[in-house]
Amino acid sequence: MKINFKDLILFEDEDFLLVNKPPHLATLDERTADRGGSVLRLAKEYNSELQAAHRLDKETSGVLAFAKNPAAYRHLAMQFEHREVTKRYHAVATGIHNLDSISVFLPILPLKNGTAVKIDRAEGKVAETIFNTLKVYRGYTLVECIPITGRMHQIRIHLSCLKAPIVCDPQYGGEPIFLSSLKRKFNLKKETEEQPLIQRVALHAFALSFALMNGDPIRVEAPYPKDFEVLVKQLNKFGV
Repeated sequence: MKINFKDLILFEDEDFLLVNKPPHLATLDERTADRGGSVLRLAKEYNSELQAAHRLDKETSGVLAFAKNPAAYRHLAMQFEHREVTKRYHAVATGIHNLDSISVFLPILPLKNGTAVKIDRAEGKVAETIFNTLKVYRGYTLVECIPITGRMHQIRIHLSCLKAPIVCDPQYGGEPIFLSSLKRKFNLKKETEEQPLIQRVALHAFALSFALMNGDPIRVEAPYPKDFEVLVKQLNKFGV
């Protein structure tokens, strides 16, 4: 599937460019041989000066910021470092949870293989995420996640600690979600296996707020990609 980079652009000025990263596309080129490109590669074809200011996991969709020049890159990097950037993610979590500014403050340690993390109070690095319930469904919850720190898999493992793993996140205890578990009357054609409603960790970087070069605040929101939108639509239709 050919991605047109221009279609991904959410905001652009002379210093910054923000895109809605599609799921299943890496932010940066992966270290192993060419595995289907990256958002950075597409970005550099559009403007060779672009630098990624942060990153999203390959499976995660949503707002991703690029800087167009070294001064803009430093400006945004400092805001990330001083935790002045607000990132808001939406996740579909398993179970019914009434979260009202619930803060999870548990240190995270990457595992040796570099593909997952664990909570480690002795060796882990400080990590904090704030969670709010957006909508409760039958057996599921749409959660807003605001990571204060930026550790790998932070939202995923912190939700898992709340016994609210993200659907379709087997690494941290999240089971796939099927239409048959929402619809009371569900008929599957014979000889066919039911597919999950979403084929990836149900996590979307919904909004990014930061200060532009002149100090003006900006908030950029990314619409849900198709798979996440379908999931939420089915929850709204059958899970209420």
